[in-house]
Amino acid sequence: MATYQGRCFCGAVQFTVSGEPAGMGYCHCESCRSWSAGPVNAFTLWNPEALKITRGADAIGSYAKTPRSERKWCKACGGHLFTNHPQWNLVDVYAASIPDVPYKPGVHVHYQETKLPMHDGLPKMKDLPKEMGGSGVTLAE
Repeated sequence: MATYQGRCFCGAVQFTVSGEPAGMGYCHCESCRSWSAGPVNAFTLWNPEALKITRGADAIGSYAKTPRSERKWCKACGGHLFTNHPQWNLVDVYAASIPDVPYKPGVHVHYQETKLPMHDGLPKMKDLPKEMGGSGVTLAE
């Protein structure tokens, strides 16, 4: 089983993820864009058991704007770490915080909100796939 090392910007918080992610892609929603201060968020979704904090658990801050997304960051440097999604029993570990994971995006979600159109041949979901509570509608690239 593959294990990948991750960390915050300053290294005060370190973690591993093991196994295979449940999914990877890009989120274009306003919440992810505001949180990341960027035009798009590259996500990797994992079962919560796959994530192990190996250093700095006490340095992790938490904020839940809604019950659907509990965002975590390093209290020392402000580096973003991951977001718990309890409704799906998944955790989004930001792709940039696990640099050695082979990032293979499969989908764009909330593409109707995009500020950075991307022409990469991947499906562009209006919101989310049906199995995740969305409409399942895809948009043209």
